Amino acid sequence: MSLAIRSQWYLCLLGLALLIPRAACAQQAKDPRQSSYELMSAENKAMQDNPDSNPAAFWLLDGQALWSEQHGSQQKSCAACHGDASKTMRGVAASFPKLRQGRLTSLEEQINQCRTRRLDLPSVAHESKTSLALTTYVAAQSKGLAIQVDHAPAAMKQVEAGRALFNQRMGQLNLSCAQCHDQRAGLKLGGSAIPQAHPTGYPIYRLEWQSVGSLERRLRNCMIGVRAEPFPFDSTEIKQLEAFLMWRARGLLIETPGVRP
Repeated sequence: MSLAIRSQWYLCLLGLALLIPRAACAQQAKDPRQSSYELMSAENKAMQDNPDSNPAAFWLLDGQALWSEQHGSQQKSCAACHGDASKTMRGVAASFPKLRQGRLTSLEEQINQCRTRRLDLPSVAHESKTSLALTTYVAAQSKGLAIQVDHAPAAMKQVEAGRALFNQRMGQLNLSCAQCHDQRAGLKLGGSAIPQAHPTGYPIYRLEWQSVGSLERRLRNCMIGVRAEPFPFDSTEIKQLEAFLMWRARGLLIETPGVRP
Protein backbone atom coordinates (compact mmCIF):
# COMPACT_ATOMS: atom_id res chain seq x y z
CA MET A 1 0.00 0.00 0.00
CA SER A 2 1.41 3.37 -1.00
CA LEU A 3 2.22 6.05 1.52
CA ALA A 4 -0.54 8.30 0.11
CA ILE A 5 -3.22 5.60 0.52
CA ARG A 6 -2.00 4.78 4.03
CA SER A 7 -2.27 8.45 4.94
CA GLN A 8 -5.85 8.60 3.65
CA TRP A 9 -6.83 5.51 5.64
CA TYR A 10 -5.20 6.95 8.73
CA LEU A 11 -7.13 10.20 8.37
CA CYS A 12 -10.41 8.32 7.86
CA LEU A 13 -9.85 6.18 10.97
CA LEU A 14 -8.86 9.23 12.98
CA GLY A 15 -12.04 11.00 11.88
CA LEU A 16 -14.17 8.03 12.94
CA ALA A 17 -12.39 7.87 16.29
CA LEU A 18 -13.25 11.51 16.90
CA LEU A 19 -16.87 11.18 15.79
CA ILE A 20 -17.78 8.10 17.84
CA PRO A 21 -17.18 9.68 21.29
CA ARG A 22 -19.12 12.77 20.20
CA ALA A 23 -22.09 10.66 19.15
CA ALA A 24 -21.92 8.72 22.42
CA CYS A 25 -21.81 11.95 24.41
CA ALA A 26 -24.79 13.32 22.48
CA GLN A 27 -26.79 10.22 23.36
CA GLN A 28 -25.76 10.44 27.01
CA ALA A 29 -26.62 14.13 27.15
CA LYS A 30 -30.21 13.63 25.97
CA ASP A 31 -32.48 14.24 28.95
CA PRO A 32 -34.93 11.33 29.35
CA ARG A 33 -37.27 13.49 31.41
CA GLN A 34 -40.32 15.00 29.78
CA SER A 35 -43.23 17.19 30.71
CA SER A 36 -46.68 15.59 30.73
CA TYR A 37 -47.41 18.03 27.91
CA GLU A 38 -45.57 15.65 25.57
CA LEU A 39 -48.14 12.92 26.25
CA MET A 40 -51.18 15.04 25.41
CA SER A 41 -53.22 15.01 22.24
CA ALA A 42 -52.59 17.64 19.59
CA GLU A 43 -55.90 19.27 20.55
CA ASN A 44 -54.95 19.60 24.21
CA LYS A 45 -51.50 20.90 23.33
CA ALA A 46 -53.11 23.54 21.12
CA MET A 47 -55.44 24.47 23.97
CA GLN A 48 -52.50 25.10 26.29
CA ASP A 49 -50.39 26.89 23.70
CA ASN A 50 -53.03 29.38 22.57
CA PRO A 51 -53.72 32.07 25.22
CA ASP A 52 -57.14 32.65 23.66
CA SER A 53 -58.22 29.03 24.08
CA ASN A 54 -56.42 28.16 27.34
CA PRO A 55 -59.26 27.97 29.91
CA ALA A 56 -56.84 28.99 32.69
CA ALA A 57 -56.86 32.47 31.13
CA PHE A 58 -59.87 33.37 33.30
CA TRP A 59 -57.86 32.70 36.47
CA LEU A 60 -54.90 34.53 34.98
CA LEU A 61 -56.99 37.64 34.31
CA ASP A 62 -58.53 37.49 37.78
CA GLY A 63 -55.04 37.25 39.26
CA GLN A 64 -53.89 40.25 37.27
CA ALA A 65 -56.82 42.28 38.62
CA LEU A 66 -56.17 41.13 42.19
CA TRP A 67 -52.49 42.10 41.84
CA SER A 68 -53.44 45.75 41.40
CA GLU A 69 -56.55 45.80 43.61
CA GLN A 70 -56.20 48.40 46.37
CA HIS A 71 -57.26 47.80 49.96
CA GLY A 72 -57.83 49.90 53.08
CA SER A 73 -57.39 53.57 53.78
CA GLN A 74 -53.79 53.46 52.54
CA GLN A 75 -54.83 51.84 49.26
CA LYS A 76 -52.31 49.02 49.59
CA SER A 77 -51.89 46.44 46.84
CA CYS A 78 -49.49 43.74 45.68
CA ALA A 79 -48.42 46.10 42.89
CA ALA A 80 -47.70 48.91 45.35
CA CYS A 81 -44.96 46.78 46.94
CA HIS A 82 -43.78 44.64 44.05
CA GLY A 83 -44.48 46.81 41.02
CA ASP A 84 -44.65 45.22 37.58
CA ALA A 85 -45.14 41.49 38.15
CA SER A 86 -43.66 40.62 34.76
CA LYS A 87 -40.34 41.90 36.10
CA THR A 88 -40.39 41.41 39.87
CA MET A 89 -42.08 37.99 39.86
CA ARG A 90 -40.00 36.61 36.99
CA GLY A 91 -38.37 33.42 38.28
CA VAL A 92 -40.19 33.35 41.63
CA ALA A 93 -42.33 30.28 40.98
CA ALA A 94 -39.33 28.39 39.60
CA SER A 95 -37.82 28.17 43.09
CA PHE A 96 -40.80 27.31 45.35
CA PRO A 97 -41.37 25.66 47.73
CA LYS A 98 -38.46 27.12 49.66
CA LEU A 99 -37.30 27.67 53.22
CA ARG A 100 -38.50 30.98 54.63
CA GLN A 101 -37.23 31.74 58.13
CA GLY A 102 -36.45 28.06 58.57
CA ARG A 103 -39.88 26.86 57.48
CA LEU A 104 -40.71 25.17 54.19
CA THR A 105 -43.18 27.45 52.41
CA SER A 106 -45.20 26.93 49.23
CA LEU A 107 -45.90 29.71 46.74
CA GLU A 108 -49.60 29.67 47.67
CA GLU A 109 -48.71 30.00 51.33
CA GLN A 110 -46.26 32.84 50.67
CA ILE A 111 -48.86 34.81 48.72
CA ASN A 112 -51.44 34.29 51.46
CA GLN A 113 -48.98 35.44 54.12
CA CYS A 114 -48.14 38.58 52.15
CA ARG A 115 -51.82 39.48 51.84
CA THR A 116 -52.55 38.98 55.53
CA ARG A 117 -49.39 40.65 56.87
CA ARG A 118 -48.89 43.47 54.36
CA LEU A 119 -52.40 44.21 53.13
CA ASP A 120 -54.25 43.40 56.38
CA LEU A 121 -56.58 41.03 54.52
CA PRO A 122 -58.15 37.88 55.94
CA SER A 123 -56.52 34.58 55.10
CA VAL A 124 -58.00 32.73 52.13
CA ALA A 125 -58.53 28.99 51.88
CA HIS A 126 -56.27 26.79 49.80
CA GLU A 127 -57.85 26.18 46.35
CA SER A 128 -60.07 29.24 46.77
CA LYS A 129 -60.65 31.37 43.69
CA THR A 130 -58.46 34.16 45.09
CA SER A 131 -55.58 31.86 45.99
CA LEU A 132 -55.59 30.06 42.64
CA ALA A 133 -55.94 33.27 40.62
CA LEU A 134 -53.01 35.03 42.30
CA THR A 135 -50.82 31.92 42.30
CA THR A 136 -51.53 31.33 38.61
CA TYR A 137 -50.72 34.95 37.79
CA VAL A 138 -47.47 34.96 39.76
CA ALA A 139 -46.38 31.55 38.45
CA ALA A 140 -47.14 32.52 34.85
CA GLN A 141 -44.48 35.23 35.05
CA SER A 142 -41.87 32.42 35.14
CA LYS A 143 -43.14 30.69 32.00
CA GLY A 144 -40.20 29.47 29.91
CA LEU A 145 -37.70 29.59 32.78
CA ALA A 146 -35.94 26.52 34.16
CA ILE A 147 -36.89 25.14 37.56
CA GLN A 148 -34.22 26.10 40.09
CA VAL A 149 -33.54 24.32 43.37
CA ASP A 150 -31.69 25.51 46.46
CA HIS A 151 -28.87 23.01 47.14
CA ALA A 152 -28.05 24.32 50.62
CA PRO A 153 -27.95 21.52 53.24
CA ALA A 154 -31.10 22.70 55.04
CA ALA A 155 -33.07 22.81 51.79
CA MET A 156 -31.76 19.43 50.64
CA LYS A 157 -32.86 17.92 53.95
CA GLN A 158 -36.44 18.79 52.95
CA VAL A 159 -35.88 17.35 49.47
CA GLU A 160 -34.63 14.07 50.95
CA ALA A 161 -37.67 13.89 53.23
CA GLY A 162 -39.81 14.34 50.12
CA ARG A 163 -37.85 11.63 48.30
CA ALA A 164 -38.65 9.21 51.13
CA LEU A 165 -42.35 10.03 50.81
CA PHE A 166 -42.18 9.61 47.02
CA ASN A 167 -40.83 6.08 47.50
CA GLN A 168 -43.07 5.16 50.43
CA ARG A 169 -45.89 2.69 49.78
CA MET A 170 -49.24 4.11 50.83
CA GLY A 171 -52.89 3.23 51.19
CA GLN A 172 -54.88 0.05 50.76
CA LEU A 173 -53.36 -0.46 47.30
CA ASN A 174 -49.88 -0.34 48.88
CA LEU A 175 -48.41 1.74 46.04
CA SER A 176 -45.78 4.47 46.00
CA CYS A 177 -45.47 7.49 43.71
CA ALA A 178 -42.25 5.99 42.33
CA GLN A 179 -43.91 2.74 41.28
CA CYS A 180 -46.14 4.62 38.86
CA HIS A 181 -44.17 7.69 37.84
CA ASP A 182 -40.64 6.26 37.80
CA GLN A 183 -40.98 2.54 37.15
CA ARG A 184 -44.06 2.58 34.90
CA ALA A 185 -43.92 6.03 33.30
CA GLY A 186 -45.04 5.86 29.68
CA LEU A 187 -47.13 2.70 30.14
CA LYS A 188 -50.92 2.75 30.00
CA LEU A 189 -53.27 2.89 32.98
CA GLY A 190 -56.97 2.91 32.18
CA GLY A 191 -56.22 3.85 28.59
CA SER A 192 -54.08 6.86 29.52
CA ALA A 193 -50.30 7.12 29.49
CA ILE A 194 -48.69 7.31 32.93
CA PRO A 195 -46.73 10.59 33.10
CA GLN A 196 -43.38 11.15 34.77
CA ALA A 197 -45.21 13.63 37.02
CA HIS A 198 -42.98 16.67 36.68
CA PRO A 199 -44.69 19.77 38.16
CA THR A 200 -43.93 22.10 35.26
CA GLY A 201 -47.38 23.59 34.63
CA TYR A 202 -48.96 24.29 38.01
CA PRO A 203 -51.42 25.64 38.77
CA ILE A 204 -52.97 23.71 35.88
CA TYR A 205 -56.39 23.65 34.28
CA ARG A 206 -57.40 20.00 34.40
CA LEU A 207 -60.18 18.96 32.05
CA GLU A 208 -61.32 16.31 34.54
CA TRP A 209 -61.75 19.03 37.18
CA GLN A 210 -63.17 21.65 34.81
CA SER A 211 -61.14 24.05 36.93
CA VAL A 212 -57.68 25.26 37.80
CA GLY A 213 -56.01 23.41 40.65
CA SER A 214 -52.74 23.36 42.55
CA LEU A 215 -50.04 20.72 42.72
CA GLU A 216 -51.18 19.95 46.26
CA ARG A 217 -54.65 19.14 44.98
CA ARG A 218 -53.16 16.76 42.41
CA LEU A 219 -51.00 15.05 45.03
CA ARG A 220 -54.01 14.61 47.31
CA ASN A 221 -55.98 13.14 44.39
CA CYS A 222 -53.22 10.59 43.81
CA MET A 223 -53.24 9.61 47.47
CA ILE A 224 -57.01 9.18 47.39
CA GLY A 225 -56.55 7.07 44.24
CA VAL A 226 -54.40 4.55 46.14
CA ARG A 227 -56.88 4.71 49.05
CA ALA A 228 -54.54 6.53 51.39
CA GLU A 229 -55.39 9.31 53.83
CA PRO A 230 -54.28 12.44 51.93
CA PHE A 231 -51.87 14.87 53.53
CA PRO A 232 -53.61 18.12 54.57
CA PHE A 233 -53.11 21.21 52.43
CA ASP A 234 -49.98 23.13 53.47
CA SER A 235 -48.81 20.23 55.66
CA THR A 236 -45.08 19.71 56.06
CA GLU A 237 -45.32 16.35 54.29
CA ILE A 238 -47.07 17.63 51.17
CA LYS A 239 -44.61 20.52 50.85
CA GLN A 240 -41.66 18.15 51.26
CA LEU A 241 -43.10 16.01 48.47
CA GLU A 242 -43.45 19.16 46.35
CA ALA A 243 -39.84 20.10 47.10
CA PHE A 244 -38.62 16.69 45.92
CA LEU A 245 -40.73 16.87 42.75
CA MET A 246 -39.25 20.27 41.94
CA TRP A 247 -35.73 18.92 42.57
CA ARG A 248 -36.55 15.93 40.35
CA ALA A 249 -37.70 18.34 37.61
CA ARG A 250 -34.82 20.80 38.03
CA GLY A 251 -33.84 22.31 34.72
CA LEU A 252 -37.18 21.61 33.03
CA LEU A 253 -39.13 24.66 31.89
CA ILE A 254 -42.11 26.23 33.64
CA GLU A 255 -45.29 26.05 31.49
CA THR A 256 -47.85 27.76 33.74
CA PRO A 257 -50.71 27.92 33.08
CA GLY A 258 -50.68 24.30 31.95
CA VAL A 259 -53.59 22.24 30.64
CA ARG A 260 -53.95 18.54 31.40
CA PRO A 261 -56.64 15.90 30.65
